[in-house]
Amino acid sequence: MIVSNLKYSSRIESLHPRFKMLFDYVRSNNLLEAPLGRIEIDGDDLFINNVELKGISREEQVLEMHREYIDVHILLQGEETIGWISLDEIKVISEPYNSDSDCALSTDIPTSYTKMSVGEFMIVYPEDPHAPVIGEGDIRKLIAKVRL
Repeated sequence: MIVSNLKYSSRIESLHPRFKMLFDYVRSNNLLEAPLGRIEIDGDDLFINNVELKGISREEQVLEMHREYIDVHILLQGEETIGWISLDEIKVISEPYNSDSDCALSTDIPTSYTKMSVGEFMIVYPEDPHAPVIGEGDIRKLIAKVRL
């Protein structure tokens, strides 16, 4: 897991060949004004889900795990907390892995929480089960999907 601010994204762009393409796109477009939905940058290899969601409580949120994609959560508006736990500590799989959605779910409790502010991003790899959208009120964010 990596947490940073968009103004420092150039420091991690070398970690994946599509990170620079993603952050260049985000920095050069006003995505808060863009319509909600999928934004294709490089087909199924790199796309963004531009979403507006209602925050939910820590107790209600489950952990999600992916295999084919890295998630990059970028907060545009509101406040969001994202829970995290090591994949090695997962004990309960509440929904087995579904290859169509690239997702499995767990009801285990995160071991740490990170409060996100507007302009910050969190990169979660397949070894990073995470519980996003924890908070109150409306949360506007980008969830970029970067194929491994």
